[in-house]
Amino acid sequence: MTLKYLLDENVDKVYNRQFIQRNPNLMMWVVGDPGAPPRGTLDPEILCWCEEYDFILVTNNRTSMPVHLAEHIAQGRNIPGIFILNDKLTIGQTISELSLIAQASFNNEYQNQIINLPLI
Repeated sequence: MTLKYLLDENVDKVYNRQFIQRNPNLMMWVVGDPGAPPRGTLDPEILCWCEEYDFILVTNNRTSMPVHLAEHIAQGRNIPGIFILNDKLTIGQTISELSLIAQASFNNEYQNQIINLPLI
């Protein structure tokens, strides 16, 4: 199974454009895209959406996301995972990392986890 990504609305859309350009067979949506949660959706609702549609959230939110994830899990819910971007990586390095992860991961490998990129 290939992972699907949802970019937080605060992540530059250039990540989405370059990811799709490099990986036309993989899926990356952005909050605000048709079918994705609308812009301005609160983080707890985004986590529920990611759970329902099986998307990993890609975000810069290091502050409140751990709290939201803990609350989500405490409600007996699950999420495929959350990846936190690293501002020390170039966009190209991040795209390469996300591409490799999407194609080489096991089912539920990142469930209910916050992963800081890069993995290695």
